[in-house]
Amino acid sequence: MPRTEGRPVSRETFDYVIVGAGSAGCVLANRLSESGKYSVLVLEYGASDRSIFIQMPSALSIPMNMARFNWRYHTEPETHLNSRRIHTPRGKVLGGSSSINGLVYVRGNAHDFARWEQQGAAGWSYPNVLPYFRRAESRLEGGDAYRGDRGPLKTRYGTLSNPLNAVWLAAAGEAGYLHTRDINGFQQEGFGRMDMTVEGGRRCSAANAYLRPAMRRANLTVRTAALATRIEFDGLRASALHYRVGARHAAVGVGRELLICGGPINSPQLLKLSGLGPAGELREYGIPVQKDLPGVGENLQDHLEFYFQVACTQPVSLYSVLNPLSKALIGARWLMFKDGLGATNHFETCGFIRSAAGIPYPDIQFHFLPMAVAYDGNSLAREHGFQAHVGPMRSKSRGWVRLASADPLEQPRIRFNYMSHADDWSEMRACVRLTREIFAQKAFDAYRGRELKPGAAVQSDADIDAFIRDNVESAYHPSCTCKMGRRDDPMAVVDPETRVIGVDGLRVVDSSIMPSITNGNLNAPTIMLAEKAADHILGQGLLPPSQAPFHTAPHWESTQR
Repeated sequence: MPRTEGRPVSRETFDYVIVGAGSAGCVLANRLSESGKYSVLVLEYGASDRSIFIQMPSALSIPMNMARFNWRYHTEPETHLNSRRIHTPRGKVLGGSSSINGLVYVRGNAHDFARWEQQGAAGWSYPNVLPYFRRAESRLEGGDAYRGDRGPLKTRYGTLSNPLNAVWLAAAGEAGYLHTRDINGFQQEGFGRMDMTVEGGRRCSAANAYLRPAMRRANLTVRTAALATRIEFDGLRASALHYRVGARHAAVGVGRELLICGGPINSPQLLKLSGLGPAGELREYGIPVQKDLPGVGENLQDHLEFYFQVACTQPVSLYSVLNPLSKALIGARWLMFKDGLGATNHFETCGFIRSAAGIPYPDIQFHFLPMAVAYDGNSLAREHGFQAHVGPMRSKSRGWVRLASADPLEQPRIRFNYMSHADDWSEMRACVRLTREIFAQKAFDAYRGRELKPGAAVQSDADIDAFIRDNVESAYHPSCTCKMGRRDDPMAVVDPETRVIGVDGLRVVDSSIMPSITNGNLNAPTIMLAEKAADHILGQGLLPPSQAPFHTAPHWESTQR
């Protein structure tokens, strides 16, 4: 379709132009403006994050369901999930998805980054990335060889005040699983406490951690309600960015580099609208091909999970405080003191296990919650209960993000092809059976009622498969659509320094450039990725590699635990 942008009303120039004030964009805005040498512009389509629903940790499900803060993407009908269209929330606000996520801080497994390097991301192995995790973080409990204590991103453990957390950890031990002192330290495998991005009782989003402190600098400009529409090229160099604010069209010149930080859905969309992507798809929509990059929008990955729910026979779950009066008191206490039940995401314990012998490192993640309710808040708890969110970490299914038209206002098409690989089904069955085994341990005897989901009648492979098709949901970790790799890899979009292959002055920095998805939630590795990318962009040398060792199960070839 013909372009209808109109004539830009301005042509300022900034040294660095950042598209998207999400987890990665906020990091870059801070690090690139830090020296005062460079002018930096951040464009964000969303608006302010100054909302109690964003800042109050326990209100996490509310902004996720508000169109004001969420792009509210949905997939195409997913063939292997009874053609359900799966909600794919993405943050449309300062802080991006770090302002609407579950506040969980999980770095991934050290083996994930060894895999990245094997997949062509040279210089992104665990020794290379650990120093950037440490630089980003300030853990309330203190730093060590693995954890940071001076970074902008504040992390902490929950109080474990609900007794069901201790029961969960005890049951895992009774089932023969390891205890880990720190899932983000030497040993991810096992059961233990889960970190959250909370400081002083408030959400520590990338906006709060990185962007707001930097906004005091004269050389940083942040503009909201600005939708990037097209990259302009001078030959093979990104020279300007076109964007719109309402009906007004504008363009900004790029002095040094243009940095795309829109995330795994928006980044490939903008590249394609600008002529970077699979040539056939671009021509279908009348977009001139700037560079044929077949990998743009492909390799889409995610984590799926389901909620294994059990009724609780004692009135100790969070169901006790779901009545209007209790919620009002929790909110009032949080407003006054920033503590209490409003100051936690309630995901305070977790687990990482291997689904079978012969798997070298964990491929199943658990979030334990002392309540039986849907993560997004759409399904209310009806009785006392508890649950584990459980799902495989390394699905072999691959999807895509493709244009629906050449109109930047039209949402792209998304298909994950969930459960399209046979191994996904065997892993999901293992999730059901291994979780059921943990909840059957003696530690839960005094609390365990009937199994709510999947339900005691769900036993056979066919039963479990039917339950999965009807009930599995996204864990909200889309990634890998502009993958990083070798320059001779035809499906790589960026090189190991995050530069878009085949053009100049353009990088992508967000979770879309992960070669493959990491173990666990993606906010922490996305922030790490941007911390390291900042050093590549500035050309100031990288942090020295870490020598800290990491855990591998000694008998993984022959034992599951």
